[in-house]
Parts: sequence; structure tokens; C-alpha cells
Amino acid sequence: MANNWNIPGWLEKEVRERDKACVYCGVKFTSAKVSKKTAASWEHIVNDAKIITRENITLCCCGCNSSKGQKQLSIWLQSKYCKERGISPESVAPIVNQAIENGQ
Repeated sequence: MANNWNIPGWLEKEVRERDKACVYCGVKFTSAKVSKKTAASWEHIVNDAKIITRENITLCCCGCNSSKGQKQLSIWLQSKYCKERGISPESVAPIVNQAIENGQ
């Protein structure tokens, strides 16, 4: 997984150590050769590529990243995709809960 988002090396290392599974659905990451859907992808919780902070940069599976797209987090969490997969404010990773608490 290449870093095309200008994420500094120190932050990339920190996020990779923190996020071992999708921050949204919790699936353990696989290589893209095993399944593109469960491969890790970079995610901006707040959809602004200029916000490159440890609070906004995460790793999620390609399936969740594709579903979320440019949607605001609170809107996406109400989507059919999330409901079908049991993704809710109560089930997401702590880093996502911080964003929810901050009004995302």
C-alpha cells in the first residue's frame, strides 16, 4: 500500500502500528492479492486531504473506504452498508469515536 497522501513517515509508522484492523468494521487486513475488499487503505475520517493528523488519518478496509467515499462520518454511519454490517458509533475504533465526539 503506497502512501500517496503526503503522510509523513513518522505518522505513517504510528498509524500502521495503531490500526491493525479496519477502524470501521474491524476486519483484519489482508493483502490485496487475497482480497482487494479487505486490503488496508488510507482513510481521512474528515474528508479533507489537507488534514494530516494522527486524529484524522487511519487505516480501513477498501470495502469501507469505498462505501464511505466523501460522505460525512455521521451520515455514512446511518447508511445501509453500515447497518448491514453492524457498524455503529458503538462498534468503531476509539480513533473514530474521537471524531464522532468532535461532531463528525
